[in-house]
Amino acid sequence: MKIIFFGTTDFAVESLKKLLENKNEILAVVTQPDKPQGRGLKLVFSPVKEFALTRNLTILQPEKLKNNAELAEKLKSFEAELFVVVAYRILPAEIFTLPKIGTFNLHGSLLPKFRGAAPINWAIIKGEKETGVTTFFIEQNVDTGNIIAQEKTNIYEYETFGELYERLKIIGAELTNQTVKLIANKSYKLQKQDESLVSLAPKLFRENTKINWEKDALEIQNFVLGLSPEPCAWTNFRGKNLKILFAKEEKNFVGTHETGELVAEKKRLLVCCKNGYLSIKKLQVEGKKIMEISDFLNGNRIEKNEKFI
Repeated sequence: MKIIFFGTTDFAVESLKKLLENKNEILAVVTQPDKPQGRGLKLVFSPVKEFALTRNLTILQPEKLKNNAELAEKLKSFEAELFVVVAYRILPAEIFTLPKIGTFNLHGSLLPKFRGAAPINWAIIKGEKETGVTTFFIEQNVDTGNIIAQEKTNIYEYETFGELYERLKIIGAELTNQTVKLIANKSYKLQKQDESLVSLAPKLFRENTKINWEKDALEIQNFVLGLSPEPCAWTNFRGKNLKILFAKEEKNFVGTHETGELVAEKKRLLVCCKNGYLSIKKLQVEGKKIMEISDFLNGNRIEKNEKFI
C-alpha cells in the first residue's frame, strides 16, 4: 500500500521497519523536529529519522500540525492511500482525514483500557495481569476510534516497564503490519470501543511519580516496576532524591515499624508500607550510579527509626 508513516521513538521504528520488509510503499515519514541536547546543544535526530535516513526515505519534520496549510498540501500531494501513526503527536482532523482510506494509530494497550500518553506504564502500575496493543482508526477525540485489531499478552511477574515496552514494540510492529494487510484486503471488521470499560493513562511527571509509603506494599511494588527504568519512582533519603528501580513485596517479614521506616538486615533493605514491607533491590541516589542494594548498604549505615520520605 501507499503509506505515509508518522512516528518518533524507537517503538515506532520497529513498525516502520516491518512495513518496509513487507513491501509497502512508504511515500514519506513524518517525525519530530531535531532537538538540541547536551552542553553543546548538538541537534539530535529522532530514532525514526535516524532509521529513515538509512533507507533514503522522504522525511518531513513540521514544527506545528494545526492550521498548517503548507503541510496539508504537501501531504496531499503524495496521494497516499493510508496514514499510519505510531508514537507520534496528536493529529488534527485536517491531517488525519486526508487519505482516502483514513489514518490508523497503534496504541500500547487493549483499548479502551489505558487511553492516554503512558499506557504501558499504567498497565503495570495498576497491577494488570494482561495487556497488549490495539490498532484503531483515528477520530477527533484521542484514543476513541473504532478498533481494527488487537493482540494480547500476559504481563509477567515482576516485569518492568522497560521489559514490557521492548516486548510490545515487537508485538505492535506485527500488528501494524497485519492491520495494513487487513485494510488492503478489506477483510477487517471494526469494533466500537465500550465506553463503560475506559481507564486513563495520564502523562508521567515528577509530581505523580513520587512514592507514597502509606500505600500497600504490593501497590508500591507495581508502582516501582511500572516506572522502571524511566522515569523512575522516587523518594527522599537524607535530603537527597533517591530513585528505586526494582523492588518486591516482602511476604516473609513481620515487624512493628512506621510507614516509610527502613529496616536493614541480612544484607537486604526493607521499607515499612501500609500493610507490609517492600524489599528494595536496586536504586540510585541523586548524583550517583545505579547500584544493587548490597552496594548501597555497604556505603550507608541505616540508623534506627530512619525513613524514606
